[in-house]
Amino acid sequence: MKTGIKQSIKAVLFLSLAALFLWLSFRGIEFSKLWTILRQANYLWLIPAIIFSLLSFLIRARRWTLLIEPLGHTPGITNTYHAVVTGYFANMIFPRLGEVSKCAALSRKENIPFDRLVGTMLVERTIDILTVLVILGATLVAGTTATGSFLSENVIMPAEEKISSSLGSATFITVIVILLAVMAVVMFFLLRERLSSRPLFKKMYSFSDGLFTGLKSIFRLRRKWEFLFLTVLLWIAYFFMSYFPLLCLESTSHLGVGATMFILVIGSFGMAAPVQSGLGAYHWIISRGMLVAYAIPLEEGLAYATLEHESQMILIAIAGAISLFALFGTKGGKVLSSVVTENKV
Repeated sequence: MKTGIKQSIKAVLFLSLAALFLWLSFRGIEFSKLWTILRQANYLWLIPAIIFSLLSFLIRARRWTLLIEPLGHTPGITNTYHAVVTGYFANMIFPRLGEVSKCAALSRKENIPFDRLVGTMLVERTIDILTVLVILGATLVAGTTATGSFLSENVIMPAEEKISSSLGSATFITVIVILLAVMAVVMFFLLRERLSSRPLFKKMYSFSDGLFTGLKSIFRLRRKWEFLFLTVLLWIAYFFMSYFPLLCLESTSHLGVGATMFILVIGSFGMAAPVQSGLGAYHWIISRGMLVAYAIPLEEGLAYATLEHESQMILIAIAGAISLFALFGTKGGKVLSSVVTENKV
């Protein structure tokens, strides 16, 4: 009973945060103008975006099987695909439920130990984080000023102004930051035995250790080159999932490779927000990013974000429901509920 109440409270909090992001995204917007833009959009360009989205599900499923094979199991591609899509579907219900759900789904269908499947998720998380960083670096090195402008105007400059106004000059702040960093490292080594018993420290250490272990495990894969090839192919699919919706609107149809890479980077941060499938957070960061980087009006940026995000959400809702039914029949809802309860998501 207490667990159910706790999960309900969490769900309400996450939905409230999503509502806040949506309010921040759409406040001050001329809804009549936004509606006109959406009515005049060419929705045919969403078809190839959806096709690439389905392809990305299949690529992720195949890549996951490569990570599972060293564990001594070779799951069928059909069950793996349905588990992956079920994970995306679960994220629409509860943030962070996706990874746990797809591991639980495949564990039940293929009799693979759940905890060992969770270990493969650390590898996937490592690769996804590194790929986003590589794309971010590529956009900066390639001279794409959009990412730099967005980060400068929305992160770096506001932080500098707030810190400078309260602490003083940039040189003084730099010295203080360096000293604090040195002190933190020294204190860590002096107190690491005491800190090791702290829950927060355990979580931080477990996460960083998991990422490092996951990165090392890639080089022990039997088919490492196929894994890397599928990773590149996966992000190419993500690229086109972001690119084709740009062609839906006249105001964004001229944007090309650089803009799409920019959207991929900042969109990843929006989707990582602790809300259901990036709801609201994705809309806010994409619309503000396109305004700062490419002078795309907020209504146009929001129209793009809405088309891209909601078309994917509709696809995941339909495909996810089908996959959940394919795996567990009419008991799919009970399975998801048990995953939340058993794993205290």
